Amino acid sequence: MDTRIIKIALTAASLGYAIFLFTKGHIGSGIGMVLVAALGVLASLQSIRLILAFANLRQQKMDEARTWLGRINPNHLWKRRRAYYHFLTGSLTMEQNMNEAAKHLRTALDLGLKQSYDQAAAKLNLAVVASAQRRPQQAKALLNECKRLDEKGMLKKDIKQVEAALRNPQQFQQRARR
Repeated sequence: MDTRIIKIALTAASLGYAIFLFTKGHIGSGIGMVLVAALGVLASLQSIRLILAFANLRQQKMDEARTWLGRINPNHLWKRRRAYYHFLTGSLTMEQNMNEAAKHLRTALDLGLKQSYDQAAAKLNLAVVASAQRRPQQAKALLNECKRLDEKGMLKKDIKQVEAALRNPQQFQQRARR
């Protein structure tokens, strides 16, 4: 059974019980149950494992991020959360298998990443894959799109590195061999 349905049912039951408590005059207990229902809503909208994978990725703990991603069944995620699952999986598999990483990143873009800088990061990674596969026109097009999406300039340094690698492909190939 889908865990989302169980979470929603438990949230609805706790909200119903909170209403029952309010009608019986148990205001304090009713407020407590409303808080439990709010936690249920948050749990059904967010995947805690996905959040932990994001946190480990930001802390450069790649093995732990892979472990948390391995515990997630992407079919049990909402559409946008599934996009972030594929984004994280693609980002983590860049070092091992660029073709599979590109597949995951394209899936993430198709499902719809919410934030523009996440879309920019996905397109930057796709540009790296395109340049590694010796498709410089596609890489330049993806970089231009990445620049357009990176409104805050968070990826400016990374974009410059990929542009430098496109101008000097031997430098990129040497990095890829390491």
